[in-house]
Amino acid sequence: MGKFEEETDEQVDDKNVKVNPADSATIPKFVDPLKIPKVAKPVIPYDKEKKRPALYKMAAEEIKHRFHRAFPLTKVWGYNGSYLGPTIIAYKGIPIRVKWINNLPDKHFLPVDKSIHGLEKLPEVRTVVHLHGANVKDDSDGHPEAWYTRNYKEVGPTFTRKIYEYPNSQNSGTLWYHDHAMGITRLNVYAGLAGMYLLRDRLEKKLNLPSGKYEIPLIIQDKSFNEDGSLFYPDNSTPPVDFPKPSTASFFFGNTIVVNGNLWPYFDVEPRKYRFIMLNASNTRGYTFKLSNGGSFIQIGTELGLLDKPIKIDSFDLEPGERIDFIIDFSKYKNKKITLLNDALIPNIDAGEDMKFVMEFRVKAPLKDEDTSSIPRKLYPYKKVNPLLAVKQRTLHLDSTTDEYGRVMHLLNDKRWHDPATETPQFGDVEIWHLVNHFDFTHPIHLHLVHFEILGRKSFDEALFDAEGNYKFDFESLTPPLDYEKGRKDISQAFGKQVTSIVVRFNQRTGNYVWHCHILEHEDYDMMRPLNVIEKPVDIEETEQEKEEEVVYH
Repeated sequence: MGKFEEETDEQVDDKNVKVNPADSATIPKFVDPLKIPKVAKPVIPYDKEKKRPALYKMAAEEIKHRFHRAFPLTKVWGYNGSYLGPTIIAYKGIPIRVKWINNLPDKHFLPVDKSIHGLEKLPEVRTVVHLHGANVKDDSDGHPEAWYTRNYKEVGPTFTRKIYEYPNSQNSGTLWYHDHAMGITRLNVYAGLAGMYLLRDRLEKKLNLPSGKYEIPLIIQDKSFNEDGSLFYPDNSTPPVDFPKPSTASFFFGNTIVVNGNLWPYFDVEPRKYRFIMLNASNTRGYTFKLSNGGSFIQIGTELGLLDKPIKIDSFDLEPGERIDFIIDFSKYKNKKITLLNDALIPNIDAGEDMKFVMEFRVKAPLKDEDTSSIPRKLYPYKKVNPLLAVKQRTLHLDSTTDEYGRVMHLLNDKRWHDPATETPQFGDVEIWHLVNHFDFTHPIHLHLVHFEILGRKSFDEALFDAEGNYKFDFESLTPPLDYEKGRKDISQAFGKQVTSIVVRFNQRTGNYVWHCHILEHEDYDMMRPLNVIEKPVDIEETEQEKEEEVVYH
């Protein structure tokens, strides 16, 4: 992991630049160096002999952070004193414990809509942390109603524990942690409550990929600011409406791009291979990434692990919550500047071309150390889930309605969060889920606990459904997943006006989890549903027969 660059409290005074934080066109780009998040350290280390897991303490706090050299300090929230919390590095087979602490004030500095989910009866500031992509028991999953306030003075109905347990029983992957409190996830994550969790294993280490200071996490967000440099988030009252104020918005698109906490940074690289682990931590915005010089990315992994072999891609899309693991070889670009671009500008929202630029790589020679890393021809072979093993198919519609105030509510299968659970797979079963997107835009759909694979997509057509509304699945007629989606996933892009089919094996654990759209504004209201993995029913006659056979055998 790269070396952390400490933020200074001194604001850089550049009298030749008149910057208005609210006007992105006035903000100079590529003037701040890329910062690398600190690595978290346990307060109690791992004891192998006593089999005692390490214990981390991660405290959510209100702090000040400078997003740009010409900005004043901005009020934000973060963990352990930093905007975007420190990276937790864990290892397969070595469990850890984390005590997530709420040291936040009682009043939120962003507009809280108290008209949804009965929030008018709840304390305004609540937190609970979800380790996104983790195979954990449900009481450590960060259930949205397991929230708690400062000093645990008040807790939600599903709160059961203060210290979460992460067994790290899965293969290496790019996980991340973020707030998941019911009805205010969009605000808490936007305020800064998120960070990386990188899970390693022995096989990955043997591959000799770029590592140490040549392995760089990139957390991408979009933000907007007020003229005084404070964070802007809409209260949904412009233009004037008859909604409650503040009122949750259906989406949020910022007018600046932030990487690891700084606006449009630059990164000095050597002419050698670098590994980048990228997370889209934006609320709503999806990105299409490419390099300004037409160069390629060598993808080596998706969210939940390495691919079976590297693939060369010229560009890729990343929706909120998605991660990607890739290598860029800068050895042929000595003394060049290369811009990482976003090719997904949004009509009528992105004025000018500010949102086209993400960050700049500056390739500086000579090498400080010999590049002994490699890109193996084979990475991490894994057995794909056979869709023929599916015991159930579910047709799940992504749709919407309006509430009593006339506000849009995005829904899953025409159900609200508090409606009884309808997705109740049995432990061990394989299921195929068909995500039917009735909208023109993409919804990133996330399932807690499990990983899945994308089978493919098909354009929406009424003829594809039977009289009961079930999707007529024909595997052979699907458009295959995009090249960079062919791996283990925990988020699938459900493209607009298409049916996206995924195959899931529910063989991790039983318990009460959730699935939802990872556009945070949609998740908060009301595009989230329970996902309850249940035990298989026991056949009593068969069980008695097994007991008899066991007695005879012994």
